[in-house]
Amino acid sequence: MVFSISRGIFVRQLRCCIGTLTCLSVLSMPLSTLCAQNQKKESKNSADNIDVWIGTGAGGVSKGIYYTQLNTKTGKLMPTTVAAEAEGPGFLAMHPKKPVLYAVCSFAKKPVVAAYQIAKKDNRSSLTLLNAVEIGDGGAAHVSVEPTGHTLLTAQYGSGSVGVFSLNEDGSIRERTQLVKHQGGSKVDASRQDSPHAHWTGMSPDNRFAFVPDLGLDKVVIYRLDAANAKIEQHGFGVVPPGSGPRHMKFDKTGKYVFVLNELTVSVTVFEYNAKDGTMKLLETVPAVPAEELAKEQAKSASEIRVHPNNKFVYSANRGHDTISVFRFDDKTGKLTIVERENARCATPRNFNLDPTGQWLVCGGQDSHTLGVFAVNQETGELSYNRSIVHSPAAICVLFGHE
Repeated sequence: MVFSISRGIFVRQLRCCIGTLTCLSVLSMPLSTLCAQNQKKESKNSADNIDVWIGTGAGGVSKGIYYTQLNTKTGKLMPTTVAAEAEGPGFLAMHPKKPVLYAVCSFAKKPVVAAYQIAKKDNRSSLTLLNAVEIGDGGAAHVSVEPTGHTLLTAQYGSGSVGVFSLNEDGSIRERTQLVKHQGGSKVDASRQDSPHAHWTGMSPDNRFAFVPDLGLDKVVIYRLDAANAKIEQHGFGVVPPGSGPRHMKFDKTGKYVFVLNELTVSVTVFEYNAKDGTMKLLETVPAVPAEELAKEQAKSASEIRVHPNNKFVYSANRGHDTISVFRFDDKTGKLTIVERENARCATPRNFNLDPTGQWLVCGGQDSHTLGVFAVNQETGELSYNRSIVHSPAAICVLFGHE
């Protein structure tokens, strides 16, 4: 007896047989071989992942420092996990040479600066507490480490002071060597500027000077820095327009210009920087959001400023308006020109950062408890939301590495 079968049925049956044989061959493989293949695949994918550390606000929602990874090929974030429990680890910093992370937070209701050892396993990072030292003047709003890794600075907003700490060779904190109190207040905004409010700390590119924007003074206080001995000495000021309320600042990549973010007026003041003398000369102040748009908001304030790695663009975040302003930067004149104001896709963009490649911008929404990602156009600086968003309680600091 002869049976006939159509070509289509034959092909389907052949494929089914091949599939069955493939499954049987896989099942017959040694477990070690299967694991090795999976590990190789995971290793290939994880090679594109970089660490992202998230500082969080105090309160019942957050449990401490959070951790995730960003895939630099796809711009996708992994779900966040708690890396270390702490009370309100609002701002983070990284050691320039050691795998050590720093946080300004509280332990048992006492404000401290804490050092954590970073360990790597299976391309994932974890934290172990090294030690913590009390600040001794209230909680800090910001922390930074100078490039040699000998000195750490903190800015205390409430008390208007700068804490100076020396570091050990392993990156742990040795001791507080200085506490410098700011004096006065511009009093332009009676509710915010009646006293000093140190808000940020950072260093000049040559590491000779330290800078502390003080919202209450309408000044950037400039200190001469002795990094080897963990000491600072007042040197001068950079003065912003009255009532501006300077919050954060960044240098451009050439070190010739300084961008100061003004919290109260939601603007950016550009200074020309004299590296030899350690002085700042005001060039211009540009609004991050038009006055007529800000007038519609019940609350508005600027939160963070960043410079793109290619030095062509500057970004600032606007709370209340909940946008990120994109500026084109002319490194010949120091001028900023607005490119766009992109919806931050979150509630209260407290902080954001650009990944080291400059391809992605990660924005933390303090009140939406989210981290969202934007693709960065390398030619125009414009942002495009890539719909990668993860839960991140009270996100107020986004850190990739040493800054």
